[in-house]
Formats: sequence, structure tokens, C-alpha cells
Amino acid sequence: MAQHPAYTMAGLCAVGGIIGYAKGRSVPSLVAGLAFGAAYGVSGYLIQQNKDHGHDLAAATSSVLMMAMLPRGLRTRKPVPMMLASAGILSGAYHFRKAYEERYGV
Repeated sequence: MAQHPAYTMAGLCAVGGIIGYAKGRSVPSLVAGLAFGAAYGVSGYLIQQNKDHGHDLAAATSSVLMMAMLPRGLRTRKPVPMMLASAGILSGAYHFRKAYEERYGV
């Protein structure tokens, strides 16, 4: 059950990249969206298989996503960067908490 947020973020990032490419022919958006989607997909798989570092990878991916999208979203006020930045913040908080719980047994 804990893998669902990571898989959801994988889908959101991939769709966000595809939308960025479709609207503005932005190849960097497509590549970044698919890369973030792949990273979240791998972290979801690791979480699902009870492997180490799944939540760590998802938390790191969320941090990078938030750092990349938040300034762009605030500057342009476009909905896709704002949505991805917000989702990155929420996902990061969740996965940081889960990583802490796994590591310290809280």
C-alpha cells in the first residue's frame, strides 16, 4: 500500500512531461518528465518488494522535483509546474516520514 504514492507520482510526472512536450514541443520537459517518472517507478517497485532505500529514493526524487518546479511555477504561474511542485512537496513530506519510520522504527 505504501508504494501507491510513488506510482501515482510516476504517472503524474510522465503525464506532465508529455503535456509539456505536446503544448510547447519542449523536449527537455518530455525527458525530465519521463526521467522523474522512471525514478518514482523504481522507488515504488523497491517499496513494493520491501527492498531497502525505496522511500529514500522517492524522497530524493521529490526534493529534486520540488527544487526544479517551484521556481518555474512561481515565475510563470502555469498550472503544470505549480501542480508538479505541490505534488513534489507533499510526496517529499510523505516519503521523508516513511524513510524516517523505517530507519528508526517509530
